[in-house]
Order: sequence, then structure tokens, then C-alpha cells
Amino acid sequence: MDPADGLLEHPYDVYRRLRETAPVHRITGPDGTPAWLVTRYEDARAALADPRLSLDKRHATAGTYQGFSLPPALDANLLNMDPPDHTRVRRLVGRAFTPRRIERLRAPIRETADRLLDALGAEGTADLVAAYAAPLPITVICDLLGIPEGARRDFREWTDTLIAPDPAHPGAAKEAVVAMLGFFTRLLADKRAEPADDLLSDLIAVREEGDRLSEDELMSLAFLILFAGYENTVQLIGNAVLALLQHPVQLAALRRDPGQVALAVEEFARFETPGSLAIRRFPVEDVTIAGVTVPAGETVWVSLASANRDPARFPDPDRLDLARDTSGHLALGHGIHYCLGAPLARAETEIAVAALLERFPVLALADGDLRWRRSLRARGLVALPVTYARKSS
Repeated sequence: MDPADGLLEHPYDVYRRLRETAPVHRITGPDGTPAWLVTRYEDARAALADPRLSLDKRHATAGTYQGFSLPPALDANLLNMDPPDHTRVRRLVGRAFTPRRIERLRAPIRETADRLLDALGAEGTADLVAAYAAPLPITVICDLLGIPEGARRDFREWTDTLIAPDPAHPGAAKEAVVAMLGFFTRLLADKRAEPADDLLSDLIAVREEGDRLSEDELMSLAFLILFAGYENTVQLIGNAVLALLQHPVQLAALRRDPGQVALAVEEFARFETPGSLAIRRFPVEDVTIAGVTVPAGETVWVSLASANRDPARFPDPDRLDLARDTSGHLALGHGIHYCLGAPLARAETEIAVAALLERFPVLALADGDLRWRRSLRARGLVALPVTYARKSS
């Protein structure tokens, strides 16, 4: 029996058992290849910052990793890079996510949230993923990149396909990648011909000023910013709303003191971490993690979700507590690969939750079972059906 059996269906029960049994486990991934799973907080935090654990797939031993392959034009991104390339590329794109730029985005984010909520009726039922949690981040990230409105529905469909591929349609993920590659090729050509006030135009200008950003790196950055900027945030917003609806005492407390929503976002991220597993890593030499020797080149998965529920770091970790000290949570990573878009994801989630609670004093889960995406890496809802009533004017 594989120690990770049941992880998709009952992740926190399995993670609890794994933490209690041993700090590092040899498991079999969904693709049938072996991997090492790190589950305890201190070990996970150390592993995320260990320079011997490489993100570069060229360090993987043949046959030990068969992850989904992107074409070279999309694969030269920060999730596959180590220093010095990672340092160089991250510096170039970091200007998009400075505190000052994020602060300027807050008003447009709120306008988008209000527009989406305006589209809902005065009362009734709605799927908050489809109507709110998904279109908000896709609008924000597409505005940032300068992607035309007409393409945004396609991007959402392509990204959803890559987050949780449908086993019944094995070719869908490859088709989505081909479609995205073709679109970005055309879009970058258009931006070169007619630059605009957006991030893609800025990155093109940086490349053409000779700052050693290759064409594949440029294309891959556009892909990563879109994909990660959508994926993490839609899941964080949906998970946050679900957590509140399942914990009415915490919901009531936040309604009484909405000024605490920014702090609450940190607990939402810890409690239901949107990216359950950090991006896979490959030891460049034999590495000992919590007394377990992992051979060079084998795949290491660091469970952010398990680390964030480790009682050695967060007392009573399976309880949602908006007043909890969440400092040091790993939901958005740690070390040099800490999520570049974390400030934007936080701002979007804060604004999304605040706007929703302000508009709808009556909000509850609708009847029916909740369905989670079939993914070990991404923790997010397929749909979030709710009943609601708008605040009377």
C-alpha cells in the first residue's frame, strides 16, 4: 500500500497520518513514478530554502520524473530555473509586483469585484467560482499583461484544463498548451508593433534593450504570470469564502470587524492552502532531509498544505482561527522561490472577500456536495454554490 493512498479524497487525514509516522515518505506519484514527500513544517521550510534542491529538470535522474512537458517556448520560466538565471529573470519581472504598483491596482480590483457582484441578482443562488472567484483574477492578470478582453474566456478554459486535466480527454492539456503558445506568439508580435502601457510591452522593451531576456524566457514569463496569477488566486478566493461559510462564528467576527480581513487572508491561506505541493525539486547531490537520505536526481515534493497543518508549528491546526498568529506560514512558499505574485494574490483576496461580505449580509452554502479539483498540487473547488441576499438600499 502506498503511504499517500487517499490523498486526493482526504488530504488532511492522510497528511496527519504521514506527519505522525515519519517526516519524509517514499510515495508513488499520479504518473506512476516515485517521489519523496516532505510533510513536517520545519523540514519543509528548510527544504524550500535548500540550494541543493534544484528546480531545473536537467538534474532529474532519467525515469524518476515524468511531469507534464511544456514546449521550450513556455518551459523557460522561473519554476524551472536556479540561480543565476532565476535571479536575473526574477529581477526583470519583479517590477510588476512592487508594493507601489500593487497599491495602484487596488482601486481597479475593487471596481472589477463590484461589477461582478452587480451582475448577480438581488437574491437567489449562484456559483461563486464561476461568477466571482474565477473572473476576478483572470480580469486583473489579463489587464496587467495587456491581453485583449476577447481572449479571456479562452485563457480561463485553457488554464483550467492545465490545472486539473480530465482523464477522459487525455489530449486536452496538450491542445491547451498549443493554443496558448499560438496566442502568445501572435500577441507578442502585436505588442512589438504597437507597444502599450502593460507588462508585456515593458518586458519586450527590456529584452530589446539587451538585458539578456531570451525569446523563450519572454514567452515563458508571459505564460507563467498568467497561469500562476490566475490559478493561485481563484483557489485562494474560493477557499477563503468556503472556510468562512463553514465557520459561522469566524464569519460573524469578520463581519463585525471587516478591518481584519487582510489578517484573515493569511489564515485562509494557511488553513486551505491553494497550492498543496510546492513545485518539484531535484537534489544535485545526495541530500539528507530529517535523517532520510534522498539520492541525487530523484523527485522531492514539499507539502505546503501538510506543513501549514503541522501542530508543532500551528497549535490546533485543523481549526480556522482568524485571530491566529500565522507568521511563517508556507502557503506562498519560502526562500528565493517565494511566490512573486504574493502581494497581488493577497490584495485580490482581501478585496474580494471584503466586497462580498459588504454586499451580501445573507450568504450561505447551497445544498449539495462540494467538488474539489482532482489534483494533488492544486487545492481548489470546481464550484461553490451559495444562496445569498443583497443588502437593501
